[in-house]
Amino acid sequence: MRVKLCALLAVATTLGLATPPAAAEGRVILKVAIVQQIDSMNPFLAVFQSSTEVGRLMYDYLTAYAADDQRVTEGIANRWEPSADKLTWTFTVPEGKKWSDGQPITAQDVAFTYNLMLTNEVARTANGSFVTNFSSVTAPDDRTVVIRTKAPQVTMLALDVPIVPKHVWEKVTNIKDYANDQMPVVGSGPFVLTEHVAGQFIKLKANKSYWRGAPKYDELHFVYFQNSDAAVQALAKGEVDLVNRMAPAQFDSLKDKPGVTRNKAQGRRFVELLINPGAQTRAGEPIGDGNPALKDVRVRRAIAQAIDLDALVQRVSLGYAEKGAGLVPPVFGKWHWQPGESELRKFDPAAANAALDAAGYPRKADGTRFSLRLTGRAGRAYDEQASEYLKRQLGDVGIALDVRLVSDNQLNEATTVATYDLAFSGWATNVDPDFILGLHTCAQRPGADGKGGTTDAYFCDQTYDELYARQLSEFDEGKRVELVKQMQARFYDQVPAVVLAYENALEAYRSDHFARFTTQPAQGGVIMAQNGMWGYYGAEPAARAATSGSTWVGFAVVAAAVSSLLLAIVVYTRRRKATAGERE
Repeated sequence: MRVKLCALLAVATTLGLATPPAAAEGRVILKVAIVQQIDSMNPFLAVFQSSTEVGRLMYDYLTAYAADDQRVTEGIANRWEPSADKLTWTFTVPEGKKWSDGQPITAQDVAFTYNLMLTNEVARTANGSFVTNFSSVTAPDDRTVVIRTKAPQVTMLALDVPIVPKHVWEKVTNIKDYANDQMPVVGSGPFVLTEHVAGQFIKLKANKSYWRGAPKYDELHFVYFQNSDAAVQALAKGEVDLVNRMAPAQFDSLKDKPGVTRNKAQGRRFVELLINPGAQTRAGEPIGDGNPALKDVRVRRAIAQAIDLDALVQRVSLGYAEKGAGLVPPVFGKWHWQPGESELRKFDPAAANAALDAAGYPRKADGTRFSLRLTGRAGRAYDEQASEYLKRQLGDVGIALDVRLVSDNQLNEATTVATYDLAFSGWATNVDPDFILGLHTCAQRPGADGKGGTTDAYFCDQTYDELYARQLSEFDEGKRVELVKQMQARFYDQVPAVVLAYENALEAYRSDHFARFTTQPAQGGVIMAQNGMWGYYGAEPAARAATSGSTWVGFAVVAAAVSSLLLAIVVYTRRRKATAGERE
């Protein structure tokens, strides 16, 4: 009896009745591998890509970027209108949107968030550049937000600032020390943070009352791995469902892997080599311990000229990248800058050697001129491999490298307090280039107490700052594009960092667990690290996809088959009872 009954149930399973692979105890869970640590769950402090990725799932912004083409679309606000002089912007927050605890989302929440940033220097740590030009933010009623700026600001529909609930955050007395870990964390996004164990996992549940509609599955878990090798192995075994930022060899290893679908996209990230230009606070006080030789722009240019970017793309990235130049990746076509023939810094060790001689750094008896520390992240394939190439290439011009690979947090600490000579870094660029450009203004350097904005490379240059101010107020797109390109050219010329490459986004997912993900943009876009939350929000479990759309006929066939099977089971069971007289 048991054997035949199991056989019949097995047939039912093949007809589509099996429990989905991503299901556990009746819940459907999307498990995502991450290898970068979280710097903070506090949206005012978080700058790591991993942290902001989770933040986008928890909190909506005032406006959003559409999944299909990244145009500006509804966020917390659904309407907006500038004044004729572009100094006043009025946003409408519609009724009906709620925080995850049931409280209504109002204009008061928006005004509170921005005013907290305007009045609290620590609250400006992650996204302060967006509000620097604000003169006031008011909420005359629960539906209306009025923002007045000191000068016209073209980025008013690209304010990538998480809006927080006033009724929660007005009770916070110390932003710097607030971990934002009172579970479940109240948010407005499609998912609610329910548990976080540092270095192990992050758990979120679907926000069933999300104003766009609930996600199609129950929980989203981010699972930590020490390195991408371990993450890829877990994907191959079906232990996680989604992985990104793979090394090229790892991506290639998953080709034709049953149950796995790969996604290669033109990414919005770049990887760079920071060159400490003589870090200073906003007041001009030196900080950190960078090698004094790097204050000389001739030395920085020579270092850049000694690096073979083509070799890094081909040998480290295996062709899954484009050679670096400006601060905006090619995926954002109109803003992307490439040096002209007269500006191009070609790989030329002989010229780099001559430049270092001219700068007053001759070779010593051992063939070296001076040594530099190169800091990178342990466990990240790019840093590990690229450091070996840089060690050889800079060694050819007499610069000895002391490679130090450390944890995410240690790398962040070193670059934050400028205790580095050279360091690997990288950023994801937004649809509007203002944020990445703003990281390099003088105002983004820290104050005397170490607090303040987030700088990338401790760059401070009057010409660059003047161009930044002009582009921020330029509403003629063609003119603004030209100013943005001039800024990138200036950065390239002064070399506080070398943009090494624009990496392709190399992702893979278990298509036997989740049938599809929403990419941004729709054609050739990414799943993770989007300008939004669409990749996770739009994920569709494979079992549900198999019975959606035009599958009513299939469902009827399955239902009929199941009915027949159940009838057969009942008849067979009755016959067994009649002949054997078994007790129940």
